[in-house]
Amino acid sequence: MDKEKNTLKLFGNRIKELRKKSNITQEKLAEIIGIEQQQICRIERGGCFTTIETLEKLADALNVDIKELFKFYHHNEKDALLTELNILLQRASESEIKLIYRIVNDILK
Repeated sequence: MDKEKNTLKLFGNRIKELRKKSNITQEKLAEIIGIEQQQICRIERGGCFTTIETLEKLADALNVDIKELFKFYHHNEKDALLTELNILLQRASESEIKLIYRIVNDILK
């Protein structure tokens, strides 16, 4: 996965996380900000980015500052951390994965 796709996926996951935290459906969020629900779906899947105008509307609808939309590495939840760890591992070389495995194995023994 190249860096751009990884960033889009992280951004999409963050939008989804904030939307769910606000108890808003994709359909409702799309209605609030004036775009189609399919566009929200594409953003959350990491299939596309969006405009500055839509970023501002997303932040307003989710009741956060725009910079909060880009806080990708803040998770404390196990599932979210595992997802991000998996993304990072997919980019790692074979030697890096072996080193990470040894470290994690030693820690969890």
